Amino acid sequence: MAGIFEIAMAGEKKYFFKLTASDGTVVAVSPLFNTIKGAAAGINAVRENAATGFVVDKSGARSKSVPPQAATRSAAARASASLASG
Repeated sequence: MAGIFEIAMAGEKKYFFKLTASDGTVVAVSPLFNTIKGAAAGINAVRENAATGFVVDKSGARSKSVPPQAATRSAAARASASLASG
C-alpha cells in the first residue's frame, strides 16, 4: 500500500500536510501554508520531486561517496531509527 498524504489545520487559518507510510509511521511533515490550495500544491511538489531527488548526506558519518540507492536506504534507516527512538 502506498503512503497517505493528510491535510490538517494548524490553528485557525494555517494548514499543513503529513505523509504517513503504510505502517503508520509519519515520514514527513510540511511547513505551514496559508491555504488548503497551498498545502495541495506542496503535496504535488513532493510527488513530482521525491522520486528524482538527489540524496545528499551531510551527517558527516561517511567520508566516501555513497551510491544514491545506498544513501537513500541508509538515510531512510536513520530516519526510521530516529522516529522510533523519539
